Amino acid sequence: MSGDAARERRWAAEAIAQLHREAARSADTHLLHMRFAGFPGIDFYFKDEAAHPTGSLKHRLARSLFLYALCNGRLREGQTVVDASSGSTAISEAWFARLLGLPFVAVMPASTAPAKIEAVRTLGGHCELTHGDQCPQARALAIAADGACFLDQFGLAERATDWRGNNNIAESIIGQLAREPHPQPAWIVCGAGTGGTSATIGRFLRYRGLETRLCVAEPSGRAFAHGWRSRDPRATASRDTLIEGIGRARVEPGFLFDVVDALVEVGDADSIAAMRLLERLLGRRYGGSSGTNLVACLQLATAMRERGEAGSIVTLLCDRGERYAGTLFDDGWLAAHGIDPAASEARLSARLRAA
Repeated sequence: MSGDAARERRWAAEAIAQLHREAARSADTHLLHMRFAGFPGIDFYFKDEAAHPTGSLKHRLARSLFLYALCNGRLREGQTVVDASSGSTAISEAWFARLLGLPFVAVMPASTAPAKIEAVRTLGGHCELTHGDQCPQARALAIAADGACFLDQFGLAERATDWRGNNNIAESIIGQLAREPHPQPAWIVCGAGTGGTSATIGRFLRYRGLETRLCVAEPSGRAFAHGWRSRDPRATASRDTLIEGIGRARVEPGFLFDVVDALVEVGDADSIAAMRLLERLLGRRYGGSSGTNLVACLQLATAMRERGEAGSIVTLLCDRGERYAGTLFDDGWLAAHGIDPAASEARLSARLRAA
């Protein structure tokens, strides 16, 4: 092995060790428990992924993507790292790039919440904003062609994460439920952005031989809903959404149709109403995708109640709501986009109170 190759190998080994040390320092995220009068016999659990150091469930993914790039020999000392992201993944990747002393570029739609863009910049990353029909992934690939390491969250998420265990999110949930009244939940509910989280959970449930089913919560009319129902990987979205992080315009390669047992489409007004309802229930703000998840949970719980079933439902609190103070939590911004969540919020609140 040449001197340069040996030096690169030593740097990669130390970078991997740094990522392992960071994982050891990070406590697991809380699993919050709630019961509602409208759903007797059904326990609700909220996995608070916003508690990660970078404020979202994408902290796990970013660590896995860096490890995957290092272990495949694609990431070198001093190399610029690039990825396409609508925000939360970029924030987490910027944090890990800073940990390893690497430059980072996030290619993001210009419509991304301003607080997310600022968070990437605060962590030392550079944001390149795309407009109109310009594809963020294509731009990230162009930057990688000049020598940057493309982490490729949309292409690699489902393979970068060890779905058999290694404290992935599914293993964490099942472990935390071990002493609960219903340790094997009826449903786990998550949104899909890259498809990596749903792939990890669905595979793990099958690997462990659990009867728990997986439901994907999706903004109405987006690509994963069309693709899952038709089993068409070329499906595209039929309408826009204001919910960031989930609801892709096309079916991403990491979304595995056959590990998903149900898919619930949720309108933006309902997602935003549920997001605001979560603040009242839990005492802190979470983002729009967490609201999407809650609406899907209530639909599943309603069906369980009507069948006379008891059990538990688990879902994810995906990211911090403070990132959306100027968008989803701003009444003026919502009005400008034709959204009034008040009626939806009243209806959802009533469902929690009584059957």
